[in-house]
Amino acid sequence: MITEKPAFALSGWPTLFALIVASVAMTVGFVALAVLNPTFIVEQWVLFTVMVIVYLLHWILYGGFTAVAPNQARAIVLLGRYKGTIRGQGFWWVNPFAYPRRSISIKVRNFESARLKVNDRDGNPIEIAAVVVWKVVETAEALFQVDDYEQFLKVQTEAAIRTVATSYPYDSHVDGEISLRGNPHEIGEKVSAEIQSRLKQAGIEIADARLSHLAYAQEIANAMLRRQQANAVIAARTRIVEGAVSMVEMALAQLSEKKIVNLDEERKAAMVSNLLVVLCSEHETQPVVNAGTLYQG
Repeated sequence: MITEKPAFALSGWPTLFALIVASVAMTVGFVALAVLNPTFIVEQWVLFTVMVIVYLLHWILYGGFTAVAPNQARAIVLLGRYKGTIRGQGFWWVNPFAYPRRSISIKVRNFESARLKVNDRDGNPIEIAAVVVWKVVETAEALFQVDDYEQFLKVQTEAAIRTVATSYPYDSHVDGEISLRGNPHEIGEKVSAEIQSRLKQAGIEIADARLSHLAYAQEIANAMLRRQQANAVIAARTRIVEGAVSMVEMALAQLSEKKIVNLDEERKAAMVSNLLVVLCSEHETQPVVNAGTLYQG
């Protein structure tokens, strides 16, 4: 397991100033030496060769400068070994032989998954997609534990969405049961947790996940629409009947309490029937006025 650690790095501007001063000093020294003691090169050629080599090598140190942008990090690799990550923004100097210096974004990012066609818990084919908000928190794991951390995230997200979608029904038919359509917040949290559990070695943190698309598959969409309409009609009828029965009960109770009229069981049944027809009918009813006695139609 490769874990992130801070890389050895010096502030770039002081280091650059020091290198410039050293370059100027060595250049002036060579010129002065050649002017004041021309025979030095021949008499002390070994020392002169060493000085030239040092002079040339010091220019390699300029290759150690690197810049890190805000919300970026740079992983340092030396001779195939991970040496650490620079997270601080600015101008830095590192070992000039450290290559590659891989840049990686630590910004908060998001992407929308493709629309997946899966079966819900009840076996109904549905289409589902999600928007995932994420960021890299462990640069070493993201770069070296997986081949391509962005592609790895996308594949694992699709797998997690499929797992969650097959665990819950599209619509709930039992009170208190979690469904994909009825509990988007809870489903989003479960998708987020499922994705996070698959990214333990990728150095990625899931900040949020929400369903962006949810629908029945096209081949059953019409049938499910009719089913939803039927459920709505049944629910509405149930409410109407409950209200009508309550109103009839109230009417009978008040008639009896105030002794407006005494009805036998047969007339009560007829009154209940008439009131239910009036209250539960989808169309306006046409009243029939009884001009005779109570017992004449």
